[in-house]
Amino acid sequence: MKHRLVSAVEEALGWEGPGLLGKQFARGGLGDIELVGRMLTPQGLLDMVMRRSLANPQFRCFRGGEELHPKTYLSPQISLRGQSIPMADMRRLGSLLREGATIVLDQANVFDPTMEVACRAMQWWSRENVQVNIYLTTNDAAGFDLHWDDHDVLIIQLAGEKDWEVRGASRQVPLYRDADRNNTPSDEVVWAGTMKTGDVMHIPRGYWHQASRVGRGQGQSMHMTLGFAKRTGVNWLSWMADWSRESELFRRDLDRWGTLEEREGQQRELAAAAARIVASRSPEDYLAAREREAIAPRHVPLLEVFGPLEAAVCITDFPPAIEENGKTVDVRAAGKKLTFAAKALPALRVLLSGQPVRLDEAARLVGNEVEDVAKILTEEELCASLTPELFSGYTGLVTNASC
Repeated sequence: MKHRLVSAVEEALGWEGPGLLGKQFARGGLGDIELVGRMLTPQGLLDMVMRRSLANPQFRCFRGGEELHPKTYLSPQISLRGQSIPMADMRRLGSLLREGATIVLDQANVFDPTMEVACRAMQWWSRENVQVNIYLTTNDAAGFDLHWDDHDVLIIQLAGEKDWEVRGASRQVPLYRDADRNNTPSDEVVWAGTMKTGDVMHIPRGYWHQASRVGRGQGQSMHMTLGFAKRTGVNWLSWMADWSRESELFRRDLDRWGTLEEREGQQRELAAAAARIVASRSPEDYLAAREREAIAPRHVPLLEVFGPLEAAVCITDFPPAIEENGKTVDVRAAGKKLTFAAKALPALRVLLSGQPVRLDEAARLVGNEVEDVAKILTEEELCASLTPELFSGYTGLVTNASC
């Protein structure tokens, strides 16, 4: 999948692929400034917030650096049947933003097709799980205090300006669940300055940072933060522990009451068996398995009652693996293995490209079997019906596969 945002970020940071993600701090500017308005505008964010039932902590509001109680900006809407639905109180929210406040919407990719597609494109690019959070700050409001994240982030300034300070890590590659609390900020200032519309910044995991508009007076800032949850050696070992269940030795109770010699003997047996398991499965095996086993994300199901499938797009979290085996082709993704006749290969390459596919156009390129293949892939949840709403997330950002 070739997405304009991915290409623009690579160009802005001087990257060729995701190899430097998490390695070092980087900053740059988008050459295509119109792209930021296509991703999301402040008014678009407020419209998104207004039309959905939201709750804390997915939707939060801050003023003076302090998080406000949800009742300050959320109020229950009572339906005709007496049901209470939490919704943003847009009048209160408007008053807060006029005075100067920060609102945060986590996982905007759950609510907005443009953000959903951007996250999927970033996942295919980085081969890591990605989510996007949106931060809107008005007037003199402060952001979060100096802190670090347990994941790598790409920050794209969508509107306005905001002052940032970025410091180095005081503990290398810290984790959410770690052996050290890591509460003391580093004294090393890596960069301090202003992010302006179209600017891009990469902050590796563990780097301390803070952002604010204090002292800037009237104005606003909105940025999107793409969080990349990269896999570590800890994840590999946890996956390895699951494989230990195949061995009777690891399923036995630990010896608590035996003699010292018996307990030490069990420990030696377990250590030797663990070493064999570790040696048998590499980190590459784990990463490949994780991609193949990721279940299909939320999507509109294919229901024949609504009419025939006319357009589809691949929705897997990671690029499906296509394996040619002479007379057959295997596709592995979404926890499934599908086998097709070799003649389906051209259709599979088009449908699993990550780009939107209109089946009538694709049929002229790769043959009429593309319609049957598309239906199978959609029923198996590797692809989804390309609704007008989902298609809007690709428009102007990802080329149609038949182009």
